Amino acid sequence: MTDEVEVSALAINVAIPDELQWTDNRREVTFRLTTLNVRLLPDGRLAAKAYGRPVDGGRGAYTSFAVPERPELTGLIGEAAKVAAERWRAAYDPENDA
Repeated sequence: MTDEVEVSALAINVAIPDELQWTDNRREVTFRLTTLNVRLLPDGRLAAKAYGRPVDGGRGAYTSFAVPERPELTGLIGEAAKVAAERWRAAYDPENDA
């Protein structure tokens, strides 16, 4: 069965702590970025995009933003990946698989 299952990517959503949040502009609208979507690609690389809401309020379109190359954000992504891996491991226990 495992030869027939193709997983194209795994994804996690990560809340960005207040002190690490930033703003970015798209179509003359300023967004405050509050969430990361991190995907584990089939080749083992991590890809991350940031999402948020307009600073002036209202509903924001689901528009992605690049994640800046900042050590504290890279660290957050790495730690989130570790937590997600532990949760997957805990959720799947072959000993209890019936």
